[in-house]
Amino acid sequence: MVKADQRHLYVQVIERLKQDIDDGVFKENERFPSEFELARTLGVSRATLREALRVLEEEKVIVRKHGVGTFVKPKPLFSSGIEHLSSVSSMIRDAGMEPGTIFMDVTETVVNDQEMSKFDCVEGSKLVTIKRVRTADGTPVVYCIDQVLSDKLPSGTEELFKNSIFNAIERNGTIRISQAVAHIEPVGYDDEASSILRCGVDVPLLVLLQRHYSEEGEMVLYSKNYFRADKFSFHVIRKRV
Repeated sequence: MVKADQRHLYVQVIERLKQDIDDGVFKENERFPSEFELARTLGVSRATLREALRVLEEEKVIVRKHGVGTFVKPKPLFSSGIEHLSSVSSMIRDAGMEPGTIFMDVTETVVNDQEMSKFDCVEGSKLVTIKRVRTADGTPVVYCIDQVLSDKLPSGTEELFKNSIFNAIERNGTIRISQAVAHIEPVGYDDEASSILRCGVDVPLLVLLQRHYSEEGEMVLYSKNYFRADKFSFHVIRKRV
């Protein structure tokens, strides 16, 4: 039972439940006991328990599914600061897992009006679209769709099957990708991406849209990456100016 002290009782309940999760009393994706049972175990009212659960849900420690129950939310396996241009492979290796790649499709098409505007290229230019699935220890975790003008690939599309897209673009030394502008959008469910990543409707996705620029300011690579939100988290380091 929680012990009374100078803090609000629901704060003590929050700390007790967090400690129980850390100690493995409640495991990831495991359903909590009913509110009645949990309140009785902790020696608090159901109103106090509900307030504690509300805060834990806001902090994304738990997830409550209407009509099903309350579950411990799994912690992301991979975390990265989006202010750094680090690869998916690096993030997976940093988590102690082996990265892998499954090529889905590599196509070359003539740019349409929208793509001409995006890449600031001339009519008739060829655009290469690469669809890949990145895996961690064999499990699909990221669905990547990358686009680059074919004239930015000095060795052609075959290079993409041997090296990273960055290396393929920078191979002849005339282009160096120096920065990217990124946007993150939450997606509840995507027919194509969720199916490829083996996600159910209850597993949200994070879509990272990136425009990669050369040192001369030319946009050379456009990426749309679908990350499983239960596996990845992103953060930003903010500094006072």
